[in-house]
Amino acid sequence: MKELKIWIEAFRLRTLPLALTCSILGSFLAYAYGIFYWKVLLFSVLTTLFLQILSNLANDYGDAIHGVDNENRVGPQRLTQSGLISRKKIKVVIILLAICSFISGSLLILVGLKDIRNIVIFYTIGLVAIVAAINYTIGRNPYGYVGLGDLFVFIFFGIIGVVGTYYLHTQHFDFWLLLPASSIGLLSSGVLNLNNMRDIVNDTQMGKRTLVVRLGSEGAKVYHFSLITLAMLLSVIYMLKFYHSFYQFLFLLTFPFFVINIITVARNNDPLKLNIELKKLALSTFIFSITFGIG
Repeated sequence: MKELKIWIEAFRLRTLPLALTCSILGSFLAYAYGIFYWKVLLFSVLTTLFLQILSNLANDYGDAIHGVDNENRVGPQRLTQSGLISRKKIKVVIILLAICSFISGSLLILVGLKDIRNIVIFYTIGLVAIVAAINYTIGRNPYGYVGLGDLFVFIFFGIIGVVGTYYLHTQHFDFWLLLPASSIGLLSSGVLNLNNMRDIVNDTQMGKRTLVVRLGSEGAKVYHFSLITLAMLLSVIYMLKFYHSFYQFLFLLTFPFFVINIITVARNNDPLKLNIELKKLALSTFIFSITFGIG
């Protein structure tokens, strides 16, 4: 029972609602278009969850191997660094999660697509997503250590997550979908930015060159402001383009939470206090995806 609790903590379940935003919004948009399949939503959610947990555990393992997770780390205790579970077991679970992601992703593709060309394209994207989830901090040259983590989050948990889910439902692509997809990607990148702002001191000392380390604390605050405000702006533009009823602007109810987050981060001088802002932004993004979809 104790080991199970340790594993659950390592999976970082609090990050899962944020990961689900792309599947939720993509499915809502498909429903608005007039085509929706429960199986696509189900396997999209499962695949996203597996990829997020895989990324979390790989990040836990990779940071410990590279020495970034140590006694100076500000965030929550990590599984590998603490030694509560053997590294061999952790590697086995990472492999199992990669397999689960592949199986779930395969079922999603086969349920949603019939054309062989599209199947090959989506399989390629899926394999790249699995490799990217692992290589964020694992390997000789993990891209998370050179400031590319934000780009990965924006692409896979924003653009591809939302537009890909929509396409699997509808077999249709619309350029305008890039606006709400970008909003989710930007907000998700904002969550990662807060995570890296929290860890800036230790990351700098250990040579982990996240975008926050490259920009510095003040630069990261400006970057955070840009991410959140642009996300809000793009969502409003999309709804104005397809306006039919004022109910479509239900998502504006989440904007005060985003504004408060921006102000709090701008005034913050204590990295530890960013933990709560990270959680608030993740939850606000989840609510945003639901209210935007309902609208």
